[in-house]
Amino acid sequence: MSFAIEELPDVIKIIVLLNLSKGHRMNKSTLKRRIDRVCVSLACIRMDELNNALKEMSAEGLITEQDDTVKLTDEGIKLGKEWESLLLKKDPILEVVAGLVDGSITGIVVTLSAFIAALETNTIIFAALLTLSAVAITNFSSFLLGGITEDLADIMTLQNLMNYSLDDIPDKAERAKSLMLVKRLFTVLNKEIHRSNLVAAIICGTTTFIAGIIPIAAYIFLLGESPLNLIVALAIVGTVVGVFLVRYRSKKTRVNWKITLTETVVIVVIATIASLLLGGIA
Repeated sequence: MSFAIEELPDVIKIIVLLNLSKGHRMNKSTLKRRIDRVCVSLACIRMDELNNALKEMSAEGLITEQDDTVKLTDEGIKLGKEWESLLLKKDPILEVVAGLVDGSITGIVVTLSAFIAALETNTIIFAALLTLSAVAITNFSSFLLGGITEDLADIMTLQNLMNYSLDDIPDKAERAKSLMLVKRLFTVLNKEIHRSNLVAAIICGTTTFIAGIIPIAAYIFLLGESPLNLIVALAIVGTVVGVFLVRYRSKKTRVNWKITLTETVVIVVIATIASLLLGGIA
């Protein structure tokens, strides 16, 4: 199966994949209206052009047709998710990883500092809320502003690459139609990217706060002033880092979990020691 963006049907295929990526069945006329909506209510493609693109997708095993309706196959859904992740940035990989790592490191630093300095409960609560809030808000703003900037730059690059490929279409009318459809599609995607980055920033900030507050709360409230507080808190962080974070990274990167575990533990340990040393110096 080949999928290169070189002709008008290739652009139509992308829009079809994005509209059907949730696995729903859709009538061809409804699908045509969805594409026209991308073109701001202009009839930018004909029904026969949509049918030709759908025939190619059916031959490639991406869709099934029944009673004038279409639905993605398992392979089509997989490809649609890939395009959705590429164009809409909906797979929250970096924000979840950053949230779990930053929250866990903050939780370790606060609990170790509280244990070493024998801080009172009120002081620990104040320091924990202040530190975690600062880290969570910083992550939120960084992912919101940095994410939008990076994603829009990537999208512009991808749009330019598509334009270069489509510019070789010999038929002038089809070339103009293809370029216009791509332009309209990326105008819609720009709006979606802002929404996706807002969600990503919220996910990162929330994950950071939750990953940090749970071990700190365990240290403060679960076992009174027993030394087991620290053990329980560190065990919680170890579970988050050693199970949830490593499993998530291993699944997304398709790298053996042992390698991912080693990388993650080394990074968390180094960051924690550096934070404690800098805190001690300060």
